[in-house]
Amino acid sequence: MLTSRNSRRIGIYAATAVAGFALAATGCGGGSGTGSGSKTPTATATAADLSTAKVDKLGTVVTDSKGFVLYRFDRDTAKPPASNCTDACAALWPPAVATGSSVSLQGIDKSLVGTVTRADGSKQLTLGGWPLYRYAKDDEPREPYGQGVGGTWFAATPTGAKAEGAGPSSDEDSSSGGGY
Repeated sequence: MLTSRNSRRIGIYAATAVAGFALAATGCGGGSGTGSGSKTPTATATAADLSTAKVDKLGTVVTDSKGFVLYRFDRDTAKPPASNCTDACAALWPPAVATGSSVSLQGIDKSLVGTVTRADGSKQLTLGGWPLYRYAKDDEPREPYGQGVGGTWFAATPTGAKAEGAGPSSDEDSSSGGGY
């Protein structure tokens, strides 16, 4: 039976498949994201608030103001903080950008939160130095479909470390080219 949730997910999968093919053609994620040819899409994840939530199979992870799981990318760096997810990669993994001058925190040590400036001038939130992202296929709060994608994307814990455990099993998630 096709439910509205499944219909939404099918639409998201179709859109992200196109982004994945574009990524394969452009080699997204291989550079520093700071070169003159790097552009970040205007679609970003607004994250004026960071909090924690318990998620099945992962434990306590960081979420944005709407309860969506935030992720870290192994191809980024924490020291110094640098985002290497641009263009088609950032369309599938929208950066969690800071809005305004302060971020509200719940269950997260303020000293671990910072920002990194992206090529487009926006300020991406960092946790423990790691830039934070949403995953376009997570269409419900506390839904961790990005966990382990491509062996490089992991839900962030309140310290910025990788969450342990596997996300929901889905053939589309492991074969969508989301690892970049």
